[in-house]
Order: sequence, then C-alpha cells, then structure tokens
Amino acid sequence: MTIKIAPNQNTLAEALGIQITELSSDKVTATMPVHPPTHQPFGYLHGGASVALAETAASVGTWNLIDQQTQACFGLEINANHIRSKRDGIVTATATPLHKGRTTMVWDIKITDEAGKLICVSRCTVAVVPQQLA
Repeated sequence: MTIKIAPNQNTLAEALGIQITELSSDKVTATMPVHPPTHQPFGYLHGGASVALAETAASVGTWNLIDQQTQACFGLEINANHIRSKRDGIVTATATPLHKGRTTMVWDIKITDEAGKLICVSRCTVAVVPQQLA
C-alpha cells in the first residue's frame, strides 16, 4: 500500500523510486529499488541514495507531525553509517522519532534488505520553520 502525501512528481524521491509504505506519528516506512539509477559507478547501492532514502523518510515523518498550513520542514543534519553493500533488490527504511520538538525533530533510520539485514543506519535532524520563512 502506497501512502499519498505531498506531491512526489518531479522530485528526487520519484527519480530514485522511493515509495512511502507506512506513515504514522511514530513510524515511517519507505522502500527504494536497488538498480542502476541508485548504483554508484561500480554497480553497488550508492551511499548517497541510502542517505536520500533516510532523509526522505525523516522529512515525511516530520511533515506528518507539523501543521502543514503554517509550517514547513527541511533536513538540517544527517549522518549515515553504511554497513553492508547491495547490488539489486529492494531496501526498506524504517524511521522512528527520537525527539519531537517544536523547532526540530530527530529521527533514527535503519535501512534493511529483503532478508532484514542491516544495510545502513542513519540519524537525521529536521528543522521545523514557519512557512513564511521557507
């Protein structure tokens, strides 16, 4: 089941094939194919694609928790540890909030493969700002 959220057309998430599959106040799940558009030059999942997946999950999770009429959210900081390589298939990001603040939210994101093996672990801080400052 794909969740319909803010327009995804002509975005990095669309280009990478990222799909949000679960969205609640305490969890975001997103998938991404591992194939040539998400590979680095040597045929493996690009670390930047993993980071884009992680930040997308954290940003969508934050967007879900804010007043979308008056607030906007933007990635402020992200780090990632790439644990295991992957050549093909699907990876799944599971993001859970560590901190739900007024002006920032911090998310823990684990990216796993189809067998549940850890591919990447990330932490992302997302800023929440008034829309007139966006």
